[in-house]
Amino acid sequence: MKLLAQELPSPRAIQETPVPGAKQDPLIAHGLQKEQYVGIIGLAIALIAAVGFFSRRFEYALIFAIALSAILIAFFLFI
Repeated sequence: MKLLAQELPSPRAIQETPVPGAKQDPLIAHGLQKEQYVGIIGLAIALIAAVGFFSRRFEYALIFAIALSAILIAFFLFI
């Protein structure tokens, strides 16, 4: 119960100390973010094409849902 009674520092006062040599870590893929985005977009297009092959209405509904989601995400991010 003592922990709840203690005052916590403000989030702005907390600072992370960088680990020396952290950028040299071979397990962290630095700079591959663009390739990941291209891959995700490619998979989404392939999924829509595969669904559209079977049902044209469902393909249109899926495209509409993705577009509406992207618009809403952008809207709420920039409010």
